[in-house]
Amino acid sequence: MSKSVIKTVPRAAARPNYVSTTNACKLCTPLGAALAFRGVEGAIPFLHGSQGCATYMRRYIISHFREPVDIASSALGEKNAIYGGGPNLKKGVLNVMKKYEPTLVGVATTCLTETIGDDVPMILHEFRKEFGDLDLPDIVHVSTPSYSGTHTDGWHGAVRSLVEQLCVEKTADTGRVNILPNMVSCEDIRHLKDICRDFGVQATILPDISETLDGPALEDYVKIPSGGTPIAEIREMSGARATIELGRCLPARTGGVSLEASFGVANHRIGLPMGLRESDRFFETLEAVTGKPMPRRYELERGRLVDALVDGHKYVFGKRAVVYGEEDLVAGLCAFLAEIGVDVVLAGTGSRGRGLERAVAEVTAGVARVAPQVREGVDFHDMAAEAEALAPDLLIGHSKGYTYARGWNIPMVRVGFPIHDRFGGQRRLHLGYKGALELFDRIVNTVMEKKQTDSDVGYGYL
Repeated sequence: MSKSVIKTVPRAAARPNYVSTTNACKLCTPLGAALAFRGVEGAIPFLHGSQGCATYMRRYIISHFREPVDIASSALGEKNAIYGGGPNLKKGVLNVMKKYEPTLVGVATTCLTETIGDDVPMILHEFRKEFGDLDLPDIVHVSTPSYSGTHTDGWHGAVRSLVEQLCVEKTADTGRVNILPNMVSCEDIRHLKDICRDFGVQATILPDISETLDGPALEDYVKIPSGGTPIAEIREMSGARATIELGRCLPARTGGVSLEASFGVANHRIGLPMGLRESDRFFETLEAVTGKPMPRRYELERGRLVDALVDGHKYVFGKRAVVYGEEDLVAGLCAFLAEIGVDVVLAGTGSRGRGLERAVAEVTAGVARVAPQVREGVDFHDMAAEAEALAPDLLIGHSKGYTYARGWNIPMVRVGFPIHDRFGGQRRLHLGYKGALELFDRIVNTVMEKKQTDSDVGYGYL
């Protein structure tokens, strides 16, 4: 009888414990794409996935912008998860064409369709061949699986897809300036348009959500609201004198990078113009691109901001803040808070690999009293445990942080997206000297109100 041979199998290397996400500090990737597509004239966002995805995103968008928002869906079910969603996508686009008559359909994928491997470019190519006899809208597609990104990735991906799929040839010099504003508010977009107008330059702002997500009251319901970046202007972005894209934490490949690589349009990448120094950089860039000096209106706005910083310094200096949200918003907040003497003890974002730590170090170097601790890819549950131990005086971010501010009995300043528990989130201005002044007023008044509320005396004069 032969002896059995026992082989020793080496033990697998110890794996780190997996910790599930409890309360993500980010939103769904296709949600950002839907918002960006909404900023194109005559466009309808279309999610290739289950109906629940569109319902979830509409809920978030509507409660922030207080506007009716339609997001189409291919409404996949169990059968489509096995056999593919191509027929549903084609039928869905035909239904959207019939009901809305859009000039553009922005197709964003979801976790389901990315997982089953639907080849969306091929399906749309087949669609154009099968229905080429119809008056088809432009169809732009973007890959947005939520398991590999955040809502800002969806936003930037959609903007890049719009540029690369619509602007396909070099056009004559238009004299315009392209501005890729990042994920900012409707009021921020309006302010950027005013600035460009005062500089005497026409700007193509992509996307432009200033009207499509914050429109006037109308007697009759309009299926597709007016406003948005005209498709003709997107096609002519290759003829612009320059592109200015806002953000220090952008993906390596963006719409601005594509325009520079394909058509030689100079790309100027600067941070969100939040606070004094970052706004200075924005206006300096506009001066360089247009060859015109900053209009006196903005010299006065800058002067009023400096005056306010002097007046309000005593109320906020030395306060400790926790900030969170979209990566570029967080970097902009850190730049501004360092200028006003607020110590950012923790800065968090749900994104990964976007260079937030580097960006925060750049914008606070030589100004901040303490270097902010930066956390990427964070979950609110974990960030809250760390933040509480740091004893902050202020929480600055969107509405999802409210329960922590309440639990710690500290005031909260709401910025970014989504703002569900306050009114007018879409009209909050953050950019430029004017935006910095409005944000400074809110922060100072929040600190003063806290002191007044906590006082046994109830000061009437602070």
